[in-house]
Amino acid sequence: MTHPTMSVAEAILTRRTVRHYRPDPVPAAALDRLVALAIEAPTSWNLQDRSIVAVTSDEVRKNLALATGGQPQPQEAPLLLVFVAEPASWRDDHSDVHEQALRKGAWSEEFATMFSAAAHAFQEDLEERGLLREYAVKDAMIAATYVMLAATEMGLATSPMNGWDELQVKQAIGIGDRDDLAIALLVSVGYPAEERRHPGRRGRERNVFHESYGSPGKTARAD
Repeated sequence: MTHPTMSVAEAILTRRTVRHYRPDPVPAAALDRLVALAIEAPTSWNLQDRSIVAVTSDEVRKNLALATGGQPQPQEAPLLLVFVAEPASWRDDHSDVHEQALRKGAWSEEFATMFSAAAHAFQEDLEERGLLREYAVKDAMIAATYVMLAATEMGLATSPMNGWDELQVKQAIGIGDRDDLAIALLVSVGYPAEERRHPGRRGRERNVFHESYGSPGKTARAD
């Protein structure tokens, strides 16, 4: 499968949020590559506490359209990716994660033992403070960002969707009874049926600060 050459910077500058799509399906090879790149995204303590549900069927897309209040993306895009956060997954067996890191030479036995104990303690602290869901959603959102940039490089358009009824989305993908899971984001994927121009961004002086919030950033100047 051949991909156009595009730098990460070019993908960031080229990406636009597209709401209308052609009906052409996303090739299976393209979907495989998208999810393969998405799961490369970093996660807190390497827990990999997020999953992706790829939706292409008319029935489930219709249900997702209802969950989003009738927005056009689920109705028109041939592919919807639902990013599911797994706040309770830290309690699961992660020995396969550790064994893989050992095989690859990324971790030593000593580090793996220390890392496992520290990760468990960290998650227990998050649970006490009611932050498990927040951390898992953050991890899922990073993966979603990877997908949007990778799709841009592949000539595909995307739209991150954050306006939906969580229970309805869960029911659409078969996890309506799973209170231990959370929906982080929906991302529509397909070939654009519209051209979106960059609406522009505020100047950096409005939202880039130096050392503390509200302190203007410093610009290096040559003498």
